[in-house]
Amino acid sequence: MRIDIPEGKHPIEYVWGDMVPEIGAAASNFSLSVYAHTTLGLREFEAARLRIAQINGCTLCQDWRTEKDGEKVEEEFAGAVEQWRTTDRFDERTRLAAEYAERYALDPHGLDEEFWARMTAAYGQAEIVELSMSLGSWLAFGRLNHVLGLDSVCVLPSG
Repeated sequence: MRIDIPEGKHPIEYVWGDMVPEIGAAASNFSLSVYAHTTLGLREFEAARLRIAQINGCTLCQDWRTEKDGEKVEEEFAGAVEQWRTTDRFDERTRLAAEYAERYALDPHGLDEEFWARMTAAYGQAEIVELSMSLGSWLAFGRLNHVLGLDSVCVLPSG
């Protein structure tokens, strides 16, 4: 870890809560809201989330499977996310979610009119905003935890 954690303190709770309580609480609430209030389908949500986890290199996030309405994606799903361009396991919306996640994280200036034409044909505007905010949360907080060396002790919301 890059931050000194006092004995007996949980690193995530200390950094996010004790060190910067106003910012940390807001960030935590935002992060939790992405999971609690998503309107996206499970496969779309997980394709985007897992692609960001793969890009960030967070092992915990790559191994995690979000549960929605008592369901989780199949174990092989993460491998399909890595192969989003060629997999036959995805419908158009799921493939676009993985593509958007990758381009959002690695080439935001490359989101051209052709991409947006496909995106707006498959997703409504509110869904695009929701997905964009979710991607921002996963990218920012995953990288924050990784950069500070907290990703090994990260905890994700249940349910």
